[in-house]
Amino acid sequence: MRQIIALGGGGFSMEPETPLLDTYILKQANKTIPKICFIPTASGDSDHYIKRFYNFFKNQSCEPSHLSLYNPPTRDLETFILEKDIIYVGGGNTKNLLALWKEWKLDNMLRQAWEQGIVLAGISAGSICWFEQGITDSYGTGLEPITCLGLLKGSNCPHYDGEPERRTMYQKFIKEKKLYGGIAGDDGVALHYIDQELNKIVSSRKNAKAYRVNSDSEKVLPTHFLGSN
Repeated sequence: MRQIIALGGGGFSMEPETPLLDTYILKQANKTIPKICFIPTASGDSDHYIKRFYNFFKNQSCEPSHLSLYNPPTRDLETFILEKDIIYVGGGNTKNLLALWKEWKLDNMLRQAWEQGIVLAGISAGSICWFEQGITDSYGTGLEPITCLGLLKGSNCPHYDGEPERRTMYQKFIKEKKLYGGIAGDDGVALHYIDQELNKIVSSRKNAKAYRVNSDSEKVLPTHFLGSN
């Protein structure tokens, strides 16, 4: 079973007091003590970001680690990746993430991991990267379309309610055929794909939603709130 969990926003880096999305991700590995690896490439391997990852996951039933491309833990990155149960990709600059992954052939390793049943997850840049296309602020000021890995069909827009221009520009690019139609997620929403099909949408915030956006429509999708009502 091939799984990808794409977060529009939330998780340990945005909601450290609300663990609902991250504990949901851990459960999908179906392991008592899953091995979860954080890849913070998009943030330039920010030490602060890595520290926040460990601050949360060291208190969960899991075995956390991280992969820095600026200070690799081993020459054999393929073995390092393929022994994990979950890969969790952080946010930041999507363009730099894709360029570095390609140079290190990490894009191929992650595709192999996905094919082998390792759960792929991520937030923001770590959400966009799995789709054919996305909308990003990686180029400086403003938002632009970007071509991504293509494990999932269509386009993706995170932070749909969290950053004012996202919704407007995502719809504009789709109408102008600069982006394929796709799925947008509010902050606090996770899109759970199984074998390239959207299987479930979960949220850590009661009113957070996901949307299917095409050139002529925006449709609210059913979302399951993970907290108590």
